[in-house]
Amino acid sequence: MPSGCPMSLLGRIFLAPLCPFTKTVFRRLFNIEVHGLENIPKGPCLVASNHRSHLDPPVLNSVFPEPLKFLAKEELFKVPFLGMLLPHMGALPVKRGSGDLEVLEIAMELMHFGCKVGIFPEGTRANPGEFLKPKLGAGLLAVKSQRPVLPVYIEGTDRVMPKHTIFPRIGHPIRVFIGRAKVYHEEDSLKGYRRVAEGIMESIKELTYAKGR
Repeated sequence: MPSGCPMSLLGRIFLAPLCPFTKTVFRRLFNIEVHGLENIPKGPCLVASNHRSHLDPPVLNSVFPEPLKFLAKEELFKVPFLGMLLPHMGALPVKRGSGDLEVLEIAMELMHFGCKVGIFPEGTRANPGEFLKPKLGAGLLAVKSQRPVLPVYIEGTDRVMPKHTIFPRIGHPIRVFIGRAKVYHEEDSLKGYRRVAEGIMESIKELTYAKGR
């Protein structure tokens, strides 16, 4: 039987104890406002968000009660220091354009053990105000795992830390809208994966009309 979401020794000893403090500081520093926390399932799920900034993963981790496991592009693991920390922060390397079925299988296994896995269906950062066509992997994960997919819309990170910048510009607020989770019962085929991926992306777009915008 699953015994809980796994974490590395370094993560358990050093990173986990600091999480409550660092999350609070991070939210205050970047003026993060979150809506829909009540929609977060208690068990494992796929957290599917739009993606416009390198700031998106830490923003999501700062508002979720438990750490998320992220599918991250392989290049980030080659960045000095950051590359050493990412595995202990629950990140999984994905090769661009390869599909990387092995990583998708690991993501499903992590959910089996109770983890929440964060994914960006677009696969890369979109321009401000835009959405990209979703990749097939998001649909495959949703169909194969039969876990709830939780749509999330992040607003403002592309202004705080736009593309081609190294340091964030603190001052502009960031808002996070969490929708209702959904299990996708679609046919286990390429066509089914595509339909589900598009459905997930639509559910994220719908959050742009959330109350208060």
